[in-house]
Amino acid sequence: MEKQAKKLTRKSSARSCHGCTNCRRSKVKCDEQKPICTRCWQKDLHCSSPFQLKWESTYHDRGIAFGRSGLSGKNPPKKEQSLRPPSGSSSTFPKETIWLGTPAIQPWTFVNNDTPFIRRLCEEEQDHGKRRLLPALDAKLAIGEQGTHELVRPFPKLPHLLGRSVSIDEAFIPNLSSSPSLFPSLDQVGNRMLFDYYINQICPRTAHSSLSQSPFASVILPYCLAAPATVLRAIQALAACHWSQYDSKYSTISLRLKSRVLIDFRKIIHVDKKAVVANDPEILVIAMFLCLFDIVDHCNQQWIVHLQGAKDIIRFRRRHQYLTEVNWNKQQDDVSHFVELFFAFQDVMGRTACAKADIFGSSYWQEDDTAINSWMGCSPALVSILFSAMDLSRSRQHIVSNEDQLNFKINATALDNKLEHLKQELHDQEEDQTIYRVAELKRITCIVFLKCALFGGKPSDPAIKTYVREIMSEVFGLHALESACHVIWPLFVAAVELDPLSVELFSNPQTGLMTDGRRLVLELLEEMVKSTVSGISRIRVVVEQVWKARDFNLSKPIEPKQSPIPVLNDWEEYVVPVSDALCLV
Repeated sequence: MEKQAKKLTRKSSARSCHGCTNCRRSKVKCDEQKPICTRCWQKDLHCSSPFQLKWESTYHDRGIAFGRSGLSGKNPPKKEQSLRPPSGSSSTFPKETIWLGTPAIQPWTFVNNDTPFIRRLCEEEQDHGKRRLLPALDAKLAIGEQGTHELVRPFPKLPHLLGRSVSIDEAFIPNLSSSPSLFPSLDQVGNRMLFDYYINQICPRTAHSSLSQSPFASVILPYCLAAPATVLRAIQALAACHWSQYDSKYSTISLRLKSRVLIDFRKIIHVDKKAVVANDPEILVIAMFLCLFDIVDHCNQQWIVHLQGAKDIIRFRRRHQYLTEVNWNKQQDDVSHFVELFFAFQDVMGRTACAKADIFGSSYWQEDDTAINSWMGCSPALVSILFSAMDLSRSRQHIVSNEDQLNFKINATALDNKLEHLKQELHDQEEDQTIYRVAELKRITCIVFLKCALFGGKPSDPAIKTYVREIMSEVFGLHALESACHVIWPLFVAAVELDPLSVELFSNPQTGLMTDGRRLVLELLEEMVKSTVSGISRIRVVVEQVWKARDFNLSKPIEPKQSPIPVLNDWEEYVVPVSDALCLV
C-alpha cells in the first residue's frame, strides 16, 4: 500500500497543467515561472505557454470527457442527443408536436434589421393592418463611424409628412428602373446619405415633441420634391455641418457644399434678376439654410448677414407684389410664409440678449392672436409683448426728464399686466399638450425678462429667484419629453439670472439628488447639444462669461446712486455686452 501511495504521489507531482511548450515537448515538469521558466532561462529558449480553446459540446459529440469531469470513470459522458427525435424512436414530446424547419442564415440576414426596427414594424402592422416601413438610417448613419449609437433619433412621422406610405419593398430594393426617385434633383446632386440625415436627424430636432410635425419636414420636404438642385445642396450642407459635430471628417464636406451653394446663390441673384421677386421661394429657402448652417457652426455671426439679406429680398418681393397689384397675403405660399416667420422669430429672440435694433419689425406679430404656433412654441401675442418690451427697453436710454420716466413706468406696467393676464390657446384641443406647457414656460420667462430689462430686476430679488426655480423645474420636465428645441431661451434666461451669492440647489429628476444650479445648467446644455439644431456651444460660452462677470464684481464696493434714472440696469450690464449675434431659437 505504501509503494502504491508513493507511486500515485510521484505521478501527481510530475503533472503540470500550465507548463510551457518546451517542457511539455521534453516531458519534463515545468516550474511555471513567469515570464520565463527556469529551464528555458538556463537553456536560453523562448518560453511560451500554449492556450487552446476547447468547447464542451465538441467533447460530448466525440463521446469523451470534458476536462476533469470524467476522471472517476463511474459516469462516462453520453453523446448529446438531437432535439428532434429520429423516426421510429420513442420521444417524450406529444405526437401533435409540429417541428419547424430552421431558415438558412446568410451573411446579409441582419443588415438593417435590429430589434427596434422590427418592433416598429410590428407596431405599425398592428395599428394600420398593413405593412409599413418607418425610415431607417443607413448602417453608417445608425451607428456612426465611431459607434455613437446614442446620437440616433428615429423619425417615425416621415410617411405621414410626405403624404404617402413607404412599403418595405421600396426601402430594401432601391434604384429600381420602374420606380422614379422621390426627390428627382438628388440624382443630379448625389450625397443621398446627407439628405437622409436631414430627414432623420435634423427634422426631429426642430419639433417640440416626438408626436408633432416639424415645418422643416411638413413644409420644406414637399417643396423639395420639385426644388432646384441648389436647395437640396443647401440642405446637405446643413446636414454635413451638424454631422461634423460628431464626426470631424464631415467638416470639409460641409464647407465644400456651402461654397458651392454660395456660388450658385450669387449667380441666381446677379444673373436672373427676376428670381428675386419670383413667386418661387427658392432664394428665401436657400438663405434660411445658409443661416441655419452658420448657427449650427458654433453660432457664427454671419447668420445675421443672411438675416439682413433675407429682409431685403422680402422687401423687394413685397414691393413687386404691391406694384403688380397682387394681394400678397392671399398669393403667399406656405413655404414663403414659414421662411419669413423663421427669420422674424430668429430676429426677436436674438434681440432679447443683445438689445439691438429690430430688422423685421412688428408686422408679423398680432396682439390679439393668442393661438399657439407649434414651431415657435408660443403665440404671436406673446412675441408682440416681447417685441414691445425690447423697444421700450431701448428707449430707456433716452429718458431725460421726470415726465419721460413717468411715461416709461406707465408703459412698462401696462406690458407687465398684459403679460400676466395673457391666455394662450391651442388650435386643436386634442393636440399634444406638451406645446401648451412650452408656451406657458415661455410666458413665465418673458415675465422674468420684463422685470430685468424694464424694472431693473436682479438675481438676488425674491421674485426673480422664485421664477428662476420654476423655469428650471419645467425645463427639466420638458427636456425629458424631448422638447429641448423649445427650452433654449428659457434655460438661457434662468441661467444668467442665477444668484451668485446664494447656493441654489435644484432637484435633478433623473438622479433625485440636489444639484447646484450652475452645474445643472451646464449638464442640461451638454445634453441639449444632442437634441437641438442651434449654437449651444456659443450659448454656454455666453452664460459662463455672465457668471464670471457677476463673480468678479462681487468684490467691488457698492457705489451710491447719483441719479434716479440708472445708466444701465442689471441685464444691460452683464448680459447685453457678451450676447451679440446670439441665436436663442
